[in-house]
Amino acid sequence: MAKMLIDGVVVTSDLEDMTEEEAGAYLKEARKKAMGDVTRLSITDADEGMVDVRYICQKVKFERIRRITGYLVGTLDRWNNAKQAEEQDRVKHIGGRD
Repeated sequence: MAKMLIDGVVVTSDLEDMTEEEAGAYLKEARKKAMGDVTRLSITDADEGMVDVRYICQKVKFERIRRITGYLVGTLDRWNNAKQAEEQDRVKHIGGRD
């Protein structure tokens, strides 16, 4: 099993004739499809001249955004006391529509 480091990504392959250039091309395609930063890439032999490419991605960090009292907000830490109290007094609706 060959192991390479390409652009900071560990690439493993069980193909004997895999070049760094070819592995880099597989990495480039994986990055196009990935929902985060690719951290590992595995290339293995499959049936009839095909290859199986699997990759692991770093989790994508996201921030929850809510619409509260007419504002789109991520957190309430920048709101003054009156606005925070207004948010606390609101009726919370949970679930979908009937």
